[in-house]
Amino acid sequence: MKIAIVGAGIVGSTAAYYLSKEKGVEVTVFDHGLGQATKAAAGIISPWFSKRRNKAWYRMARLGADFYQDLVSDLEKDGYDTSFYDKSGVALLKKDDSKLDALYQHAETRLEESPIIGELSIKNAEDLPEFIGFDHYLYASGGARVEGAELTATLIEASGFEKVGGPVTLSPLDNGTYEINAQTFDKVILACGAWLGQTLEPLGFEVDVRPQKGQLRDYFFEGLDTGKLPVLMPEGELDVIPFAGGKISVGASHENDQGFDLTVDETVLASLEEEAKTYFPDLSTANSFSERVGTRAYTSDFSPFFGEVSELESVFVASGLGSSGLTTGPLIGKNLVDLAMNRPGSLDSADYPVAQYIKKKD
Repeated sequence: MKIAIVGAGIVGSTAAYYLSKEKGVEVTVFDHGLGQATKAAAGIISPWFSKRRNKAWYRMARLGADFYQDLVSDLEKDGYDTSFYDKSGVALLKKDDSKLDALYQHAETRLEESPIIGELSIKNAEDLPEFIGFDHYLYASGGARVEGAELTATLIEASGFEKVGGPVTLSPLDNGTYEINAQTFDKVILACGAWLGQTLEPLGFEVDVRPQKGQLRDYFFEGLDTGKLPVLMPEGELDVIPFAGGKISVGASHENDQGFDLTVDETVLASLEEEAKTYFPDLSTANSFSERVGTRAYTSDFSPFFGEVSELESVFVASGLGSSGLTTGPLIGKNLVDLAMNRPGSLDSADYPVAQYIKKKD
């Protein structure tokens, strides 16, 4: 069986990795290498505090956080370094400290089904002396941070499959197979994020997927033990994400009006930096910094979807993950593999209906 994967971000790279464990499957991964959302993601795995009413989304996010334990274990068994994933813990802030109690109680109700949350407690600011600007914070020891670019590179390397650069053109053939760039495939997984419309619209589809620009800045320090610090999550867009090795990331922005623009906007990053300094003034002492810019995919109702395109048999898609892509992406990638191999997965794709976002034009 020949399977094409279009997109080597978090969904496509996970699909490639798990397809490599299937017998009798030959896979080619296509990736244009531009604007990948994974490379510009903050990389925080901590879905349990969300108050979104979309139960299907929360189930996906909760199981996505759980699935990291399997993914990391599988890669370690295959002999790969998994330091890209670290349970650093998360510290959540509220402008009104009294709201921390309600958030604590909300998360506590989810402990039974998500024991991965770990220790859950409201702590005094003195317990976290590296940061300032608040009196109390809600701590969850099971929160994690992920280096998305390192994770996807590891998954592609572990898959052992060929990766082909450049744009793709998908063409259905009369015999039920598909042609991509002069190669023929039995099945296709479209994990191209915000570019899904550019792939399917030439075939007569309307696709409800829009681009969202995300920017963040990585700061590098010498002699600063950042590896032991939790992720700081104030209200709003800003997150302060310490990584091992003297690196702290600040971001990421959520810009819905910039299309596929990948230029660095100093104004946006400067605003995030100034806000971050109110919690971590030592940011100004960084030896150097660099920027990351990527394009997320989101839908009109901000809900993700995945499954088979009903009008294109054996074409499986996923998109609309938004800023929760690193949390949900690996689980979705694994479920796409299960669908392609005709077996049930841990998620029911009917709860994330493709037909709601991909429709044949009249």
